[in-house]
Amino acid sequence: MGKQQTKAGRERRKRKEPIGPVKIAMVSPEMVPFAKTGGLADMAGSLCPALERLGLKVSVVMPAYRSVIHGNFSLIDGGLSVSVPISDRQVEGSILQTKLGQGMAVHFIRCDRYFDREALYTASEGDYVDNAERFVFLARAALEALRPNPPQILHCHDWQTALAIVFLKAQPENYPELASVKTVLTVHNLGYQGLFGYPDWHLLNLDRSLFNFRQLEFFGKINFLKGGLVFADAITAVSPTYAEEIKSPEQGFGLEGLFQERAQDLFGILNGADYAVWSPQADRCIARNYGATDLAGKKVCKADLQRAMGLPETAGIPLVGMVSRLIAQKGLDLLEKCGEELLGRNLQFVLLGSGEAKYEAAVREWALRHPGKASVRIGFDETLAHQIEAGADLFLMPSQYEPCGLNQLYSLKYGTIPIVRATGGLKDSVIDYQPKSRSGTGFVFGPYEPAALLDALDRALNLFARPKGWEALVKRAMAADFSWDRSARAYAEMYQRLVS
Repeated sequence: MGKQQTKAGRERRKRKEPIGPVKIAMVSPEMVPFAKTGGLADMAGSLCPALERLGLKVSVVMPAYRSVIHGNFSLIDGGLSVSVPISDRQVEGSILQTKLGQGMAVHFIRCDRYFDREALYTASEGDYVDNAERFVFLARAALEALRPNPPQILHCHDWQTALAIVFLKAQPENYPELASVKTVLTVHNLGYQGLFGYPDWHLLNLDRSLFNFRQLEFFGKINFLKGGLVFADAITAVSPTYAEEIKSPEQGFGLEGLFQERAQDLFGILNGADYAVWSPQADRCIARNYGATDLAGKKVCKADLQRAMGLPETAGIPLVGMVSRLIAQKGLDLLEKCGEELLGRNLQFVLLGSGEAKYEAAVREWALRHPGKASVRIGFDETLAHQIEAGADLFLMPSQYEPCGLNQLYSLKYGTIPIVRATGGLKDSVIDYQPKSRSGTGFVFGPYEPAALLDALDRALNLFARPKGWEALVKRAMAADFSWDRSARAYAEMYQRLVS
């Protein structure tokens, strides 16, 4: 699991002592509330304020996307322009600023030719063809933005920002103000590495000797993420199990050897849940608030969800919910194989999500074939996502792989019992129910097979039929603590070790 936390660090966490004013610059391609495509934005938007609450000095650098420029944010001109080399030309940009949390500075790199677009990374026909150029610019511009007030730690996220570490370490003479900065790179999903053809090498303005199999070359292509992994002082994965999994051929996506070599610098830190947003006691999106000591509101939320999804309002039938991207990674190929068997059980099923056309068609077909029992909403609806978390009895996450996952953390807090596969952060956060000891917080299966998924579902349905045992499980799940403050302390202690 990478390096273990020190005894002193564990004791400090127990006492909840302040960590100290380490200066962190977080460079992220997206961040809530400014721009989001997935869990990376949630993580960055929660981790930064949590670090600030611990006493660290945090600033953020990210692109000025269309959602930023035209959003309802109090932006000011940062008074700084940037000019960075892209191939044989200079590209100009500017810095916009706002404040977040207790006074955290957020710096937006503005260059409309790159970032004023409908989406962040892709158009309807696929990835933007100039993504290599866009994120070379972001990486260099971020370093320029940090020159006037250098941090102690530069923390980058995923392939889109990984080159900032490469440029800093491979060309230190270009950034003398940042010479002492330590660097961290977080891997959120190794399935996305930033691969580009060698003809794009000129955009980087790096010595050609770096295009080799130990640095930026990857099966004949440039690999932005690999470059950052090679040069970073520390690497983090978003759960302890995922930090182990990426060292294996099955989930290393060709980089398992690099992770094995850098095992001593690899940390697995589980993401947290933002309970300010995801808590049944304060959620404004649900029909009635509730908590572990008064579950009456959950029954109201279940009836409300059944009405909203056009299902019979039956309290005694277990309601299985799912909010997911409809792609193979999330287990949709597994569900496709056993969907009819699943819907043959005595249950109701609701799904919210979008993704590959074949999976969208498959889940629509379930709803058509099982009216009154299955209901599907294609797309994304933040309010409905909250209603599913509150109103469902069970939450299904049969992922092929899951670096961290957030919905299982939300489900635990809402008393919506997760059924998950034992992978990544799902394995780290859900404890399999044991009937003899009456322990556990959910239902976990191992083999990526329909029979294993259905067995976990049947175990859950059997317990649901025993109200006292079910209520005890719900209360244990709701008592689990995956707050960001816990996760932030692990990051803060890693930062301290780097700077000391």
